[in-house]
Amino acid sequence: MAVKALSFDVGDYVVYPKHGVGRVVELQSTEIAGTRLDLYVLRFEKERMTLRVPVGKADSVGMRKLSSDKTMKDALETLTGKPKVKRTMWSRRAQEYEAKINSGDLTSIAEVTRDLFRADDQPEQSYSERQIFEAASSRLARELGAMEQTDEKSALVKILEILNKAAAIHNKAKEAA
Repeated sequence: MAVKALSFDVGDYVVYPKHGVGRVVELQSTEIAGTRLDLYVLRFEKERMTLRVPVGKADSVGMRKLSSDKTMKDALETLTGKPKVKRTMWSRRAQEYEAKINSGDLTSIAEVTRDLFRADDQPEQSYSERQIFEAASSRLARELGAMEQTDEKSALVKILEILNKAAAIHNKAKEAA
């Protein structure tokens, strides 16, 4: 069996689709059922969780490095767009939103954040809408924070500023129409 070159080093920030941004804290080698297995040990601080991912499975589970600057720029640009709310049942939309968040795709996560955002002058979100919005915006903020070497809170403030500016522009356009 050919040994695949390690694509992540200790200290690298990585994105694991179902859990968001984590950090490679260790490369571990262990023996399971007589087979030697190399593992990435990932630490997710927000969830206080440690995850071990076999090196050979890292690609198939969707583990990746932080997004490029261009991808992040595209995701932040997505936030300025007009929210697209489908007129389907909430349970179906909620499933679609969860699937987008768990895909790990930054632009999809930005779409969910944009679509579920409510400005102060808009009707309040339901509990489940707020939960999904917070999950998406937190996932986006953690990756932005890791890329800008700042904390999640500062990144979230930046995201909310973009969303509030976009909401004001869309509301003015709606009033003018």
